[in-house]
Amino acid sequence: MNYKPTFTITPALLGRVERIAAMRESIAAATVQVPWMPALQMDTRARNAHSSTAIEGNPLTLEEVRAIAEGRELSGATDRARREVLNYFAGLRFVERHATLKPVSHKDILNLHQVIATGVMDQGAAGSYRSIRVRVGPYVPPPPEEVSGLMRELIAWWNTDSRDLSPVLSSAIVHYRFESIHPFADGNGRTGRALALWELYRRGFDTHHIFSVDEFYWEDRPRYYAMLQRVRGEGDDLTSWLEYTAEGLALCLDRVWKRVQTMAAGSRHKTLVLRPRQERLLLLLRDRKSMTPREIWDAIGVSKQGALDLLRPLIAAGLIQRTGTRKSGRYILTS
Repeated sequence: MNYKPTFTITPALLGRVERIAAMRESIAAATVQVPWMPALQMDTRARNAHSSTAIEGNPLTLEEVRAIAEGRELSGATDRARREVLNYFAGLRFVERHATLKPVSHKDILNLHQVIATGVMDQGAAGSYRSIRVRVGPYVPPPPEEVSGLMRELIAWWNTDSRDLSPVLSSAIVHYRFESIHPFADGNGRTGRALALWELYRRGFDTHHIFSVDEFYWEDRPRYYAMLQRVRGEGDDLTSWLEYTAEGLALCLDRVWKRVQTMAAGSRHKTLVLRPRQERLLLLLRDRKSMTPREIWDAIGVSKQGALDLLRPLIAAGLIQRTGTRKSGRYILTS
């Protein structure tokens, strides 16, 4: 029996897909051969790793995840929390290395799960389909003896019919169907979101790997889980799920566009060559709106003098300005 997803292309969904396509083209045009792309990619990996692990309860903040990515010392983090983040970074590198249109196999998915779940599973074995029954809130996934066959059907659809759809839709369908099958005893959420990202990479939608739609899911986890459950209540009709994920991807692209504009602002000042930590600071100010001097040096991991050395060229170039009094001053992006 072949897997065939059921959904309707509503006016709302069509409008979102068209908007996403236009935004993606604008971003692609603005990110051709730019020197700050590695910094934007690093920032996106951190956001993906933080969001996807935080959805599952990892307590580390985005700044702590960034510290782990940079190999900085991190006091107070448990070994489990640190390992989950490191595993997810490795999972992201896995999907980046395999970002081609070659067929996906059971082995690819098992290998990805092994990378993501090794050492952080409460039950079952990393890299092996489950042999036990599981429950996800009110939802009871298929019994273990059906998992391999259902995954075979999903993989077959993914390697063939999915290419007739926009990657906006195919990535969301892979995401939902994988979570519905729930093929592993643990680690399904992180693996499913990584597979959805993998589909965007394979289809050339996120060529530079700078999109982090998982932030959208993490920011309202109750809604994320409710939308997954809603599909089950609607007889596996995916329409509402596709509208929801398209909403999230559109928001993600809007944020990426703002980050691209922030980074590009530095490149317009020919006398200023942005250092990696200056790029990080611009991104932080874009997200947080304003920061105190102490917040800056704590977030970036530099001394007070080091923070000032980063700030002075940015202020001189007109990218950042200080507001407030000497004691209560804050730094903001120049309008």
